[in-house]
Amino acid sequence: MGLNIGIVGATGAVGRKILEVLNERNINLDKVRCFASSRTAGEQLEWRDQTITVELLTEEKMREKYDYLLFSAGGDISKEYAPIAKEAGNIVIDNSSYWRMHEEIPLVVPEVNGHILRDYKGIIANPNCSTIQMVMALAPLHRVYQMKRIVVSTYQAVSGSGNKAILELEKQNDDPNYPPSVYPKPIAANCLPHIDVFYENGFTKEELKMVNETQKIFNDETIQVNATAVRVPVFNGHSESVTVTFNSTPRLLEVRELLSSEAGITLLDDPAHLKYPTPLEIQGSDSTFVGRIRKDLFDPCTLSMWIVADNLRKGAATNAVQIIEKMEEMKH
Repeated sequence: MGLNIGIVGATGAVGRKILEVLNERNINLDKVRCFASSRTAGEQLEWRDQTITVELLTEEKMREKYDYLLFSAGGDISKEYAPIAKEAGNIVIDNSSYWRMHEEIPLVVPEVNGHILRDYKGIIANPNCSTIQMVMALAPLHRVYQMKRIVVSTYQAVSGSGNKAILELEKQNDDPNYPPSVYPKPIAANCLPHIDVFYENGFTKEELKMVNETQKIFNDETIQVNATAVRVPVFNGHSESVTVTFNSTPRLLEVRELLSSEAGITLLDDPAHLKYPTPLEIQGSDSTFVGRIRKDLFDPCTLSMWIVADNLRKGAATNAVQIIEKMEEMKH
């Protein structure tokens, strides 16, 4: 028998991408059900050789039995419905930010800390898309050199804000006077150093997510993270400039060997031949791409690098599906 899986928020950008990833990966599935609000319930989604009718999300349906429920419908929905599903004995993998920093909820990137899922039942949090790709690239280096401090600037695509943001960029590309609604200022031909709300300390919620989630994933509150999160006029694919200081001195040859041998990492680092990752080139990939690796000019313990990933795939949908794969693998 295959797995019985439910997708909550199936008609959103991430929900549709989850269906796409499930179609591509070799998971033995018996049944996939899709749920959404009254606004899109009743829509039909094509999956493999069948048509799935999107069902209205209700408490009763969350009390039914599933092998896994994948939530991608926002924090309010996850707050309300995930505990109901958990109480019914279901494993919930949540893409919202609501559960990430709850102490008892595992925050998981399978390649980095998937071992904590063994025999686990309940709610599992999928990290922020920007956090996922950063920790993917840094984890193999942290194991050898031990990170002390990370300074990261993100260049985040509009798909991270959903389908409405994609449409807004399209409209503004065609008409510079098209008024912004998703973002506070026009995004076309612009960069906005503003993702989510500002706090009194001057950082945004998105930036502090990267701080807190990184420490939780590595189970190390001593790792210092300073983040600046920027929205850029790119449709899909997040990029990051990362400078990391270690407790010991990294050797460039070894760094490249560590990254090249790591599952889920693609090293693309040959500037002399213009080889470095860009969001346009990595569309549709589940890998995290790393390039522009270089030693700091003044501190031998510090490295800089450029990290790019498809935020709807490894940054969201693929990571959630890989959690299923990891949990199934650990059963055997």
